[in-house]
Amino acid sequence: MTWIRRSAPAKLNLYLHVIGRRADGYHLLDSLVAFADVADVVAARAAPSLSLEITGPFAASLRNAPAPDNLVWRAAVALAERAGIEPRVELRLEKNLPVASGIGGGSSDAAAALKALAELWRIDLGERKFQGLAQGLGADVPVCLFGEPAWVGGIGESLAPAPQLPRCWVALANPGVHLATPAVFKARAGAFSEPARFDTAPADAAELARLLAARRNDLMPAAVSLAPNISEVLRVLDGEPGALISRMSGSGATCFALFTEEASACAAVGRLRAAHPQWWVAAGALR
Repeated sequence: MTWIRRSAPAKLNLYLHVIGRRADGYHLLDSLVAFADVADVVAARAAPSLSLEITGPFAASLRNAPAPDNLVWRAAVALAERAGIEPRVELRLEKNLPVASGIGGGSSDAAAALKALAELWRIDLGERKFQGLAQGLGADVPVCLFGEPAWVGGIGESLAPAPQLPRCWVALANPGVHLATPAVFKARAGAFSEPARFDTAPADAAELARLLAARRNDLMPAAVSLAPNISEVLRVLDGEPGALISRMSGSGATCFALFTEEASACAAVGRLRAAHPQWWVAAGALR
């Protein structure tokens, strides 16, 4: 049988404001999310029973965990249950993105699995019919399933298309730190922020950087308190020639710098890789 493959791109919170907290303890967010074409890959094909093979540079981080705990496996089980069928499928996950790194790796994997399985099982995922299913898998899965730049509100379930973003590039860097999202939220302190959405599409990367400079990632101080070397990553990214702005994504520890030119982003990654061989670094187009 032919494999059906879907990309699971890195999710970037271009800004992230924590604007409140519900009675059940979940935080309310206002965030602009986009994606970079640096990605895991999920593949699916029909099989007698459900199985999952994990390969790639970060496979070792997941191999010791039970397969039913993996979001790709859980996505297959949930979608099959919704469709009233048995999850008879062989799944492969090529894990190229670091685990627990603030770029939605597991959530993007789950969304890619849903898309691959929908094609395999001929299920229409359109019109947000599966929004609740996606949300049940994880707070970031709905926006990863949406797959386009979006405003994210609520606890991740409220989505709205964002203005078109300009063509630009990012350099991503992670210092080799795994940060658990609940721990970062628990460490967050201080007042809540206001929503900060904008209506006009930025004309270019420089204008996007100016808009982002007036916003922030409210989880960064908490993440830095747990992983101080995030500050070093941001300092290094800020110093790269052509870097317009640097920022931590999500709950960390991955950070990114925004560039106008692809060559500048790639050159930055080359220098980072040479100077900090223990870091994970990558360049990609923002989309």
